[in-house]
Amino acid sequence: MTASVPSITVRGSAGHDGTMLFDGLEMHIGAGQWTCLLGPSGVGKSTLLRLLAGLDTHVDFNGTLETSDGIPLAGRVSYMAQSDLLLPWATICDNVGLGSRLRGEKPNLEKLTKVIADVGLGDHAEKRPGQLSGGQRQRAALARTLMEDTPVVLLDEPFSSLDARTSFDMQELVARHLGRRTILLVTHDPGEAVRLCHRIYILKQGRVDQVESLAPPFPRDFADPEVFARQSALMARIREDTG
Repeated sequence: MTASVPSITVRGSAGHDGTMLFDGLEMHIGAGQWTCLLGPSGVGKSTLLRLLAGLDTHVDFNGTLETSDGIPLAGRVSYMAQSDLLLPWATICDNVGLGSRLRGEKPNLEKLTKVIADVGLGDHAEKRPGQLSGGQRQRAALARTLMEDTPVVLLDEPFSSLDARTSFDMQELVARHLGRRTILLVTHDPGEAVRLCHRIYILKQGRVDQVESLAPPFPRDFADPEVFARQSALMARIREDTG
């Protein structure tokens, strides 16, 4: 990846039909780092990701999206939604290489084969999504995101459909493959946030609060006592905020 890897600062408010989703929001997404956004359902986490991705949000946003290099985000973002969004008529191989084809490029077959194998779908590359389990479909969607060579990556609960062991393996895989890209992760899992992220924000009651995170390197060892302590503190904070 040769493109500039920017930091992103989001400021502003968003609402629809007189209902405010968030107001006075200010969030910094560090260059080459993982930033996590936690919070209950319906507070605007996915809306914020779609806003950064340049997708339709069905809300009115009044604010700014600033990049450290001054270059717009358009064309520099990969986005993985909560649903896998796989094309049902295409093979897993064709789904994973879809981005290249949409740009009129020939997919890198060596990279394509490796990424599919890395997510554990090497024996399923010629199958169609309907032949896979929900967890396998989620891994295929992850592989498609890993194929994209963009400096900014937006992940909306990418491990939510996976069992605990596979989720942990995929976290390690994604952290390794994405390298020093600028990443915003939406999750409901405090442990995931603590292990992976340089910055952690909680979106609630229309505002975003930054909470204490651990020091690099990431991903942190799941058996590290600091990880357990910070995860417990973060869970207590979330329960306090939502209770």
